[in-house]
Order: sequence, then C-alpha cells, then structure tokens
Amino acid sequence: MKIQGTNQPNKVNPYQAQFDKQKQLKTHNKAKADQLQISEQAKKMQESDQVHPTREARVEALRQEVEADRYQIKPDLIAKKLLQYWK
Repeated sequence: MKIQGTNQPNKVNPYQAQFDKQKQLKTHNKAKADQLQISEQAKKMQESDQVHPTREARVEALRQEVEADRYQIKPDLIAKKLLQYWK
C-alpha cells in the first residue's frame, strides 16, 4: 500500500491561509488613520469669525449710545461712504 501526501506541510491546517489573510487585513486597517486637511481659505474664514476686542468695545459703546438715545446719524458721512463704495 502506498500513502501519498505525507510530505505536504501546507495541508496540515487548511484554514491557516485564511486566518493569515484576515490577520493581515486587520493589521492593515489599523495602520490607516483618519486624516484631516484644512485649506488655507478655511483657516482664514475661521480667523475672521473671531471678534477683535477693539471692535467688540466699539460695538458695545455704540449699543449704549443707541439705548440712551444719544447716537446721532451723520448723513453726509453716510453719503460719502456710499459714493466711495459705488465708484
């Protein structure tokens, strides 16, 4: 009687190849990390959203003047700024 296939070490565990492949996929997935890239335009937009302290103080002063009915509109200054804008 002749027995064949005794010198095949690959066939000892037929599931080993599948297990190794799954293990490689898991380690490959772990190596990937989420990345975030923020454009320069987005950075500028974020910076412009922050209120400067001097502007905040100016707005608060104007708010107090309006509430106290002391704020006076300067029509000549408004007209001048409108003309500069539309030129």
